[in-house]
Amino acid sequence: MTQDRKICVGQFAGAHGVRGLAKLRSFTAEPEAIFGYEPLLSADGARTFKIEQKSATKDLFVVSIEGINNKEDADQLRGDKIYIPRAVLPKTKKNEYYEADLIGLTAIDSEGKDYGPVLGLYDFGGGTFLEIGKTRKDSFMLPFRDGFVPQVDIKAGKIVIAVPEGWL
Repeated sequence: MTQDRKICVGQFAGAHGVRGLAKLRSFTAEPEAIFGYEPLLSADGARTFKIEQKSATKDLFVVSIEGINNKEDADQLRGDKIYIPRAVLPKTKKNEYYEADLIGLTAIDSEGKDYGPVLGLYDFGGGTFLEIGKTRKDSFMLPFRDGFVPQVDIKAGKIVIAVPEGWL
């Protein structure tokens, strides 16, 4: 299941100049690592991007993209995210996992109550939070820390959570 998944590693931020260069925001832990992954795919997997770093700014890279030769084409990519297949990431060791592997795992408490799947992971600067719920409408956020998530079992497809009294 997790090996078939695509992982978002970046997003195009529009054109840079008039010759088809584009700005690219990297979501990898080490921003430059994005250039070491292949293939880079569109969200639907139908398009492959071959990129080359030309320069860097504070938060973005300026890249050339094979097949993109003018400002208009580069601008059409603005906002598009780029992905890699989960299978190209290095294998994890025992009791290790990628945060992206948590998406879709069922969240249950120690008594077996099902709170729904993990819908997303977010870091707003104060640590990672899990979004959990059967739908986005009924979802809630829970800090991804040992006291709130004492067990992660990727193979079993679940996490055990401890929801504090009055949290929901």
